[in-house]
Amino acid sequence: MGAFLKQMDWLGRARALGYLRLLALLNVAMLVFLVATSRGGIDRNGFLLGSDFISFWTTGHMLHRGADVYDASVHIAAQRAFYASDTGYTAFFYPPSFLPMCWPLGLLAYFPALAVWLIVTGVAYIAAVRQWWLRAGETAPLWLLILAFPAVPIVVTHGQTSFLVAAFLGLGALLVRSRPDMAGVFFGLATVKPQFGLLIPLALVLTREWRTVFSATATTLLLMMIAVVLSGPQVWVDWLAASSRATTAMEAGAVPFGKMVSVFAAGRLLGMSVSLAYALQVAAAIGVGLGIGLLCRQHRWTGAVAASVLSGALLVTPFALDYDLVLLAFPALWLLGEGLRGGFRDWEKLALALAFIAPAFARPLALNASIPIMPAVLALLFAVIVRRATNPAPMHWQEHELQGIS
Repeated sequence: MGAFLKQMDWLGRARALGYLRLLALLNVAMLVFLVATSRGGIDRNGFLLGSDFISFWTTGHMLHRGADVYDASVHIAAQRAFYASDTGYTAFFYPPSFLPMCWPLGLLAYFPALAVWLIVTGVAYIAAVRQWWLRAGETAPLWLLILAFPAVPIVVTHGQTSFLVAAFLGLGALLVRSRPDMAGVFFGLATVKPQFGLLIPLALVLTREWRTVFSATATTLLLMMIAVVLSGPQVWVDWLAASSRATTAMEAGAVPFGKMVSVFAAGRLLGMSVSLAYALQVAAAIGVGLGIGLLCRQHRWTGAVAASVLSGALLVTPFALDYDLVLLAFPALWLLGEGLRGGFRDWEKLALALAFIAPAFARPLALNASIPIMPAVLALLFAVIVRRATNPAPMHWQEHELQGIS
């Protein structure tokens, strides 16, 4: 049984492709069924199609009217003027730097805006994944990987920002060495969801990638100034107040902990107090930070650094949901490429398989059985990436080569 999971020699290319085809078929069928059985844009469970997107769309329309997007009562009224949901209110807590991206949404009706949003952000995500896929070498067809990845339909059904943020982070991490200024632009754009960029400044400073640091800072400041032009300087004060409310709501479980994938949420789901769950989250963040520091000791940004930063991103923030798991495509492709070129090491296939398939059952397990599996999956993926990068020649490989020489 140990070798079954430890080495997973039974999971070869042909079998993996078969599983991918089955997953792709199930994902596509689920999305088709969801749309086909909806009535007036409402699915069988009473949710608006692209459920979370209504928050961004409402914000766009409020910007055109000059309304305060961080006034919860005004935002609720504007949202319910279009759709009075029985399932609650989709709040808006994104920083003002996201407002320039919401503004165009206010030019369209809801469903056309949702379609444009999913197409534009989806294409950006596919373009970013394609660059990592090309560097991974001979793998499954790109379209099959995208359609089979269970995190993808989760983003589609929520109409979330995850495609866009993942694309920014994935392209930024990939371009640091070759196009540092452009990498900084992508990192700066990713600050619209700042909790996933916590490791990036650390890694950039440790690897002395100053051009990327300066470019990212300039892009972030530009987004901040555009937000001020759209809504005035008070908008940043309003956002800070809204962020405080969001933190309080998160700690209290306003977003069910079973929908979240963070270490903090796992602790709360298992019955820990807020303080103890935060302590566990801090411990995880310190551990990940030490791993990043270990990889950056040569002061050079590498593919391993990029992969570890992106795989660790979801481990260091207390607020991450299952649709954010689309970010795992990038570190998973890096690890896959390394394995295809030099052979897979113990536990790497398991880490890849779990990172790929776990989004499909992480939420059901957490909500129905109070079993939070994602922190363990994320930790395993991060650990095998760091191990491979810090130990490029495993002991059993060295012994094999020495035996061949003798």
